[in-house]
Amino acid sequence: MIPLEYELILSALLFSIGLYGVVARKNGVIVLMSIEIMISAAILNFVAFSAYHPAADPSGLVFALLGIAVAAAEAAVGLAVFLTIYQTHGTIELDKVRFLRW
Repeated sequence: MIPLEYELILSALLFSIGLYGVVARKNGVIVLMSIEIMISAAILNFVAFSAYHPAADPSGLVFALLGIAVAAAEAAVGLAVFLTIYQTHGTIELDKVRFLRW
């Protein structure tokens, strides 16, 4: 069995990569993918702690399933928003799009 510390380090690394993608990138789709990586890191934490909990409590796995559903819904809504922005402005570069001026 993999030690809990290794899974938490992997989760922290994934979250850091996602955070870097959100802060440093300007393309809207890449920012959306980085947010998905950050959500996946949180889901990995839920699963890791659920696996190492002494009692067989499935609450971490239930939260993981809920997180997967939220991530899927967020991706669908985010892609719809970016398609609308692309149709309106012709680009999805976040610096070039001014949301308050149409």
